[in-house]
Amino acid sequence: MTPDEQKQAAADAALDHIEDGMLLGLGTGSTAARFVDGLGRKISAGLNVLCVPTSKATETQASQLGIPLTTLAETPELDLTVDGADELDDKLSLIKGGGGALLREKIVATSSKRMIVIADASKHVETLGRFPLPVEVIPFGHGSTRLKIKAASSACGCQGDIVLRMRDGEPFVTDNANLIYDCHFGRIEDAGTLAQVLSSIAGVADHGLFIRTADLALIGRPGGLQTIKVDKWHE
Repeated sequence: MTPDEQKQAAADAALDHIEDGMLLGLGTGSTAARFVDGLGRKISAGLNVLCVPTSKATETQASQLGIPLTTLAETPELDLTVDGADELDDKLSLIKGGGGALLREKIVATSSKRMIVIADASKHVETLGRFPLPVEVIPFGHGSTRLKIKAASSACGCQGDIVLRMRDGEPFVTDNANLIYDCHFGRIEDAGTLAQVLSSIAGVADHGLFIRTADLALIGRPGGLQTIKVDKWHE
């Protein structure tokens, strides 16, 4: 299978986990979009679900497909979130946020009883860090926040460029009106510790490390579908 076919296979497999009456979180990104497309088709065929999107882009897509939407204010507890990842390891620790929706993605995922990750084979890695780690920061004092991120990451053994994300010559702004610094560490040996340290920094809204959040990964590979299942509450 090509990478696009791998993404589609993972998205299709996730649809098999959807049951009538579920409250769902809808992820953001190219693989998640394929799942949302498939969910729209199932709803047209009679499936009854209610969904919370993780970004304005996903909200627009779902609305166009006639997918019933709610908010976490109205529906604070969800059954399942289905989302992609920029990287995942065998423990289902993730790096997310390449599309800039990491904060809402994490809020929705952690408001769900379960999270299924869907991805193509290129996203499955032995050690996280090859994909730059996004850190969403409050605009006020963001240069100072960057220095704190650099110092804290260095103390965790992570070195590399920490670069403000740009788009069309201007700083990229998230749906939450925040900025993103992409951390080019190359390798993150202790993702759990780094996640805790980054979360403690004043000015950091959140980061793209998802630790003990997902319990199932469906990975499309050239030879077929790979499944990884973990108990997210234990090592």
